[in-house]
Amino acid sequence: MNLEQITELYRRPLLDLVYEAAGVHRAHHNAREMQMCTLLSIKTGGCAEDCGYCSQSISNNADLEKEILLKTDDVLAEARKAKEAGSTRFCMGAAWPRVLDGRAFDRVLDMVRGVSSMGLEACCTLGMLSEEQALRLKEAGLTAYNHNLDTSEEFYDKVITTRTYKDRLETLANVSRAGISACCGGILGLGESVEDRISLLHTLSNLNPQPESVPINMLVPVKGTRLENAPPLDIFEWIRVIAVARILMPEAMVRLSAGRLEISKEAQALAFMAGANAIFTGEKLLTTPNPEKDFDLTLLEQLGIEPRKPFKDEQKAA
Repeated sequence: MNLEQITELYRRPLLDLVYEAAGVHRAHHNAREMQMCTLLSIKTGGCAEDCGYCSQSISNNADLEKEILLKTDDVLAEARKAKEAGSTRFCMGAAWPRVLDGRAFDRVLDMVRGVSSMGLEACCTLGMLSEEQALRLKEAGLTAYNHNLDTSEEFYDKVITTRTYKDRLETLANVSRAGISACCGGILGLGESVEDRISLLHTLSNLNPQPESVPINMLVPVKGTRLENAPPLDIFEWIRVIAVARILMPEAMVRLSAGRLEISKEAQALAFMAGANAIFTGEKLLTTPNPEKDFDLTLLEQLGIEPRKPFKDEQKAA
């Protein structure tokens, strides 16, 4: 769809929009399945990027204890725990502006090999990377690479100035050329306008190929960051973005990410109706709190939703 068509879709009455999104969801997915994912920070803090929302940026003054890159065995131990808890995708995040070749990247490749060998889908978010680095990750067994656009191109420099929108798009192109699935979404509540949300959805849906996974994050204001006093986003705007994302990207996993701890179970159920079919589990998403495992499992059980098996699309294709 072009920008005008997406604008018209976005501004439809909310319940009509959710109804259409639910139909699209059921035509392309099993509405009684949920992909369970776990995100681990493998290197925390000290990032040179100036993202206004992030506690890990050296440009912000958040109270965060910095950590060096974790040991491979420790990461794999966490991956095993995640698998035992029901996760089928394990994502490893490092607070790097970009991937640098060397011992640290070699260690990440070992982590990817280990996670993949467990039968888990392996995902990384490591900042910008070259096509050659993406190919090395692919050879190690990486399933997906997360690199969010965050917001619209028009609003982007109000949030981040140390890298450009073009830089992010180039990393996504490198990921695609390497044959890795792209996990790419945005953050709501950064102070963006409705038009910015529409523009972000337009950009995401026109990526070629479209993202395999689309994380929808709600800003978690962190004390010491530039956006610590950002006003909360209306929850219906969150639902609206999820529904439009589902309609525009029918094959994608639409993932509820940061900010879910503050959202009621009733609103989350409506998000599932609107097409969200993946959640992050575990105590933290990098550095921000996340709902506990028992909450998630209880909610899914109440709704009659079951965890999705790993590599389901590959099994279906075979």
